[in-house]
Amino acid sequence: MTTEVRRLKAERVTVKVKPSELAAAIVREFEAAADPKHRESIRRFFKEPIEVYGVRTADARRISQEYFKKVKHLPKREILEICELLHQGTKYEEHGIAFNWSGRLVAKSEPSDFRIFETWLKKYVSNWAACDTLCGGALGEFLVKYPEFLPKVRAWAGSRNRWLRRASAVAHIIPNRNGIAVDSAYKVAEVLLEDTDDMVQKGYGWMLKEIANKRPREVFDFVMARKDRMPRTALRYAIEKMPAAWKKRAMAR
Repeated sequence: MTTEVRRLKAERVTVKVKPSELAAAIVREFEAAADPKHRESIRRFFKEPIEVYGVRTADARRISQEYFKKVKHLPKREILEICELLHQGTKYEEHGIAFNWSGRLVAKSEPSDFRIFETWLKKYVSNWAACDTLCGGALGEFLVKYPEFLPKVRAWAGSRNRWLRRASAVAHIIPNRNGIAVDSAYKVAEVLLEDTDDMVQKGYGWMLKEIANKRPREVFDFVMARKDRMPRTALRYAIEKMPAAWKKRAMAR
């Protein structure tokens, strides 16, 4: 057997990864990369309290990529097990890497994954960035593949949990970009129309803005028919990319 053949065979050997050890190693990486000044900057950026190591975006992305290479050969079930272990931590970066990895598993998604995403939203999302990472990645892509779950997502619009309400809108963005779920998105906007939470207002306003990229007149008409009831924050988000004349009409009292 030649050296080259031995090398190729060695590369095909599956490396056994212990979930608890790998999760612990990631945490150590975050601790080593933590920047106290950046940590305080992040805390000031969020309105709500947030637990964070203070890892800069480039370092967090590097750590995520490096460690995903170590696990990408594993069955999806085992990768999600590692994600669940990371969620047991309290820091923003731990949740972020778990949400990021779940987004890399889109090709392997199956209907039973919806329960996992819903549970994560309820248990581990406590700020808009975490909400948007999950909904703008794994969950949004899941809904493109399984649009039959859209009614369940719309139901979140009536939740007492502000992040579920925001998620009901933000999770529609990727499906809308793929040309599906627009009618479903408008139904969510109707339910959230007079929501008093600014994080929810920004979420559904963003969703409408994304629809307006391809259907500007449709969204403009939707907004104009409801502008007297629509919070100004949501309204500004929805019309952000529209022609100046349209924005002036929409903002007029």
